Amino acid sequence: MSTSPRSLRRWVKSTSNRTFVLWPVALLALQALLDGGWPRLNLWALPLLAWGYAQYRWVGMLRTEQGGGGPGLSNPPLRLVTTGPYGLTRNPMYLGHLIFFAGLALLFSGPAWAVFAAHALWFDLRARADEAYLLKLFGASYRDYLGRVKRWIPGIY
Repeated sequence: MSTSPRSLRRWVKSTSNRTFVLWPVALLALQALLDGGWPRLNLWALPLLAWGYAQYRWVGMLRTEQGGGGPGLSNPPLRLVTTGPYGLTRNPMYLGHLIFFAGLALLFSGPAWAVFAAHALWFDLRARADEAYLLKLFGASYRDYLGRVKRWIPGIY
């Protein structure tokens, strides 16, 4: 079975493929290289990995069921979803990614913390761009939602 360069590029372009497959493999390889063999892993961080991935999957299915559209804003929702996890934070799927990256940082330590920090910044910038797009798409109802629900942490930020 051969994979075309185009399909490989499309696979790598997917944020979820990078978060949940490529970054863990890359960080494992980097940590093994730095440690001179199989790295020492902080296995107590595994629940964060499971939580982040499960949250991403669950919220993604919920968003598709309630809002229509498809994954990502390339296929935007048809309806605004403001209940369930979206009633607590405006970006529960992105938050799932960040919880997973926090788990990777705790699992590997070292350079994984820089990867977590870079992704925290990247997802915040992406969320802000998404919000501008959704404001154009949904207008006043989205503006009201922005006023009621925090971007990341319920009741705080």
